[in-house]
Amino acid sequence: MSNVKSEGYSISQLAREFALSTRTIRFYEEKGLIKPGRGQGNQRSFGRSDRARLKLILRGKRFGMTLDQIVNILGRADLVTDEKEQIKQAIIFGRQYLEKIKKEKKELEAIEREMIEHGEKCLERLRELGCSPEEVERARI
Repeated sequence: MSNVKSEGYSISQLAREFALSTRTIRFYEEKGLIKPGRGQGNQRSFGRSDRARLKLILRGKRFGMTLDQIVNILGRADLVTDEKEQIKQAIIFGRQYLEKIKKEKKELEAIEREMIEHGEKCLERLRELGCSPEEVERARI
């Protein structure tokens, strides 16, 4: 990847690297999550810290965070943030999100058990109706 400067990235380079639209990156800039410098012709030049923050933003989105939650954790790019507070916020959100995942996992496991049980009842009914073992096996969920 060629750099805009020795340490900078263009918006199109970051868009390609992270499979994002340039519009999305500009949106994150508008929200204050990243703050590129400006080079010749007012062209955006993103540094390593912007690239790292973009990775964190995308990780947060993948984990189901809202942009407000991401801002609470990362802070605005133009403000000096307390790393300890960032970490504490990340841990709080992580705990909440893990609890949500555990609950959803239990619900999905219950649905899975119910579907298997219902499927077995359906197979039994096919046997009662005289289906061959091969037909019953093909119908198995």
